[in-house]
Amino acid sequence: MPSFTRGTTTIFYESYGVGPAVLCFAPGGMRSAIALWSRSPWHPVNELSDQFRVITMDQRNAGGSLAAISAEDGWQSYTEDHLALLDELKIEQCRLIGACIGGAFALALALRAPERVNAAVLQQPIGYDGTNRAVFLELFDTWALELTQPRGDTDREALRAFRERMFGGEFVFSATREATASCQPPLLVLRGNDVYHPASISEEITRIAPHAELVRDWKTGEDLPRAVARVRKFLSEP
Repeated sequence: MPSFTRGTTTIFYESYGVGPAVLCFAPGGMRSAIALWSRSPWHPVNELSDQFRVITMDQRNAGGSLAAISAEDGWQSYTEDHLALLDELKIEQCRLIGACIGGAFALALALRAPERVNAAVLQQPIGYDGTNRAVFLELFDTWALELTQPRGDTDREALRAFRERMFGGEFVFSATREATASCQPPLLVLRGNDVYHPASISEEITRIAPHAELVRDWKTGEDLPRAVARVRKFLSEP
């Protein structure tokens, strides 16, 4: 796996195929890493690398990627990593695919740098539906415990602030409703249907974003190849 270093952060990534760039953010919560695409109903490398340049990555402090943790960390820290990876690969514009937490990463990047994002697929994006905050805080705490036990470069106050910035907010956590309503890149939303990926979040993103389409059923049976074909067509559109 190739990698690049930005300050104290090292990011591992992989690149497959040729064509328009598609940057992919894996599922897995705070453990979002390349290997977790194997648990997804479909794998973007397998399905798209014959037509696109498909780039996958381990997020900071997941998989093989490492970064220091500070009280200032939050969604913007990941977005800076994503922009740095695009710069490293000399990619001016790309498409995005984000699954689970990756949907929040993709939406944040599309809002931060719309001039660099042609379109984004949000696969069962995470979000706060008014009842499920505890499951995200628990995911963060479990990840933090696993991460910090062998390390001596973090403290509880920094982690507490980081945790609040990640999952203390509303809606998609990485983006407010107001910001999402201004999102210019087109969005294709594959609807979620569980406590981590509420259907209401997918539906509201589609309702309020100005250029968004919802795919209701996509995970199993004949729905899956139809959804993958729609993703391919969506990413091919100018």
